[in-house]
Amino acid sequence: MSKAPLTDLFGTPEPMLKNTMPKVDDDQKPLADRLRPQVLADIVGQDHLLGEGGAIARLIERGFLPSLILWGPPGVGKTTIARLLAEAAGYEFQQISAVFSGVADLKKAFEQAQFRHGQGARTVLFVDEIHRFNRAQQDSFLPFVEAGVVTLIGATTENPSFELNGALLSRCQVFVLKRLDDAALDGLIARAEGFLGRKLPLTPEAYDTLKLLSDGDGRYILSLIESLDHMGFDAPIDSDGLLAHLQKRRPNHDKDKEGHYNLISALHKSVRGSDPDAALYWLARMLNGGDDPLFIARRMIRMASEDIGNADPMSLLMCHAARDTYEVLGSPEGELALAQAVVHMASAPKSNSVYTAFKAAQKAAKETGHLDPPTVILNAPTKLMKDIGYGAGYIYDPDDPDGFSGQNYFPDGMKRPKFYDPKGDGHEGKTKQRLEHLSELRVLKQKR
Repeated sequence: MSKAPLTDLFGTPEPMLKNTMPKVDDDQKPLADRLRPQVLADIVGQDHLLGEGGAIARLIERGFLPSLILWGPPGVGKTTIARLLAEAAGYEFQQISAVFSGVADLKKAFEQAQFRHGQGARTVLFVDEIHRFNRAQQDSFLPFVEAGVVTLIGATTENPSFELNGALLSRCQVFVLKRLDDAALDGLIARAEGFLGRKLPLTPEAYDTLKLLSDGDGRYILSLIESLDHMGFDAPIDSDGLLAHLQKRRPNHDKDKEGHYNLISALHKSVRGSDPDAALYWLARMLNGGDDPLFIARRMIRMASEDIGNADPMSLLMCHAARDTYEVLGSPEGELALAQAVVHMASAPKSNSVYTAFKAAQKAAKETGHLDPPTVILNAPTKLMKDIGYGAGYIYDPDDPDGFSGQNYFPDGMKRPKFYDPKGDGHEGKTKQRLEHLSELRVLKQKR
């Protein structure tokens, strides 16, 4: 059975849509638009992709433009790269936004691309915020990408592995764009000053503050520069003056997205790596980003058990106390208790011995779950149970001269395993010595 033409999926193509947006004079456009790069070489901060030997640069050299996904934070050039790639390859550039587009918009975009395809022209369909399309909408791209009607370039700030269909991802190359570093931001500042024809009214320290305020977002730093330029300062202002006049935006941190889990992972690993300064930094980042302090407290309790354990039993108690303190005091006072517990855990000796021991015990329990406890440690509340040997020969350890009977508590016939192997750090050092002594004593007593 032959496949239906792609046009039959949506019907007869409509005439090409005309641009109905009002024309804006160049001098009325935002500074970021007026300084938008006109060639790929003008894009800053993405040399790993666009520089010599970069993945995208190699594609351009070979004259090949596949469907691709540009993944990166806001303001790093995703839209500009897509437009300039289309120009470099000789493709028509068509742009839609998943925020404002629905099925009807997709239908029109595919119809236009199909019309161009029939005229021998190729189309780059750029989809901004592509992760906002649902699965059915994402699936609608597949036949047109496969047939070469469109070369899809999607832009997303979210991890494509979580947000895009596997079928769509398998047809696209994913390129990761980086947040702009100081060198890239310096380049944008110099470009803006050249365009404005004057230096910004900032002290050297205030320049650094301006870059910090941008959070690696090129579009945002140009917006800050434009606002600063319109304020008309006659003399350079310092960092405090800059902060007083320019409001820092809220951190780019969605509490239910990948950035949230990246930060809690950073906090967890800083604690595990015994770096209290880094742990405090990531705790502050999470709190500043609006994360629920009680969520953080719950994860801290997990860290105390998983990574510190019996090397410092106080850590678990402190984390519970920090959570309770926060519930009583709330923010911001209660946040100090979380910081106190984080510093204690990061400074404490580390051991995952209980964690690994319990995992091993769970495995053994699944494998030997049919075995009964030895009769010597079973209670005998009835005469019948006593008569058949329940509890016979049981020794009450506190009555033993050594305070230790050395009896077997595993099922009869089961080879004695060793799950818990305490490390020599912190409280576990003493525990290790005691258990080694009891192990030797057990061997002696069981031989008697």
